[in-house]
Amino acid sequence: MTVNRSYLNAITPSRVLNTIIYANVLLFIISLIFSGRSMHTGFNPFNALSPATDVLVFLGASGKIPIQAYQAWESLITANWLHGSLLHIVFNMLALKTVAPLVMAEYGVFRMFSIYTLSGAAGFLLSVMGNVPLTIGASSGLCGLIGALLYFGRSSKGLRAQQVYQQTSGWIISLVVIGFLLPNINNWGHAGGLIGGIALGWILGYDDRRRENRWDRGLAVFLTGITVLLLALPVIQGFFLVFF
Repeated sequence: MTVNRSYLNAITPSRVLNTIIYANVLLFIISLIFSGRSMHTGFNPFNALSPATDVLVFLGASGKIPIQAYQAWESLITANWLHGSLLHIVFNMLALKTVAPLVMAEYGVFRMFSIYTLSGAAGFLLSVMGNVPLTIGASSGLCGLIGALLYFGRSSKGLRAQQVYQQTSGWIISLVVIGFLLPNINNWGHAGGLIGGIALGWILGYDDRRRENRWDRGLAVFLTGITVLLLALPVIQGFFLVFF
């Protein structure tokens, strides 16, 4: 029991959030290194420091092309960790630092990660159904976290829930506006992530209804293992292809 407690005590919200951010940044740097001279540079903030498209597909970008052409169903998981430009990853990581702590406060660390992962996959799956050719980014998972918060705010009682509901409603309005104003926004992924987050918020529940248990921890650990494996394989293979 001592080992289990020390293990759980080591998994703090700040450590989990920082690990997710560091992993995203590391994969972005790796994608730039693998791109080499094919990396897109320039002064356009939407394209500055953009990895090559073929590198992103190799590392796990999702969409109609990877899944129909290569049967890359694992991309439903891996695409959530890849980004197409410096602005893209900075925006998503700043948003994650705002949203994830709120979800962890209501659902716990383990359920937050499961919601982030599975709702991201739902967003990319809907993107394929919506004929989006190629898509990446943490925004599908982020929308899933927002969906979980929306469900909490709508179904729970009290001032805290009302505040969360008002805040998340404002975020959703912003997402809709951004989706129509900015180029290359995957609205299918946002919608799928949001719906997935609402559904997972209902299925997994939040602390006011039940505390996290070993099944929540087991699911999160399983998803972590699958994610690490799926991300590591192309990185290791790409390392040998680029440097040997």
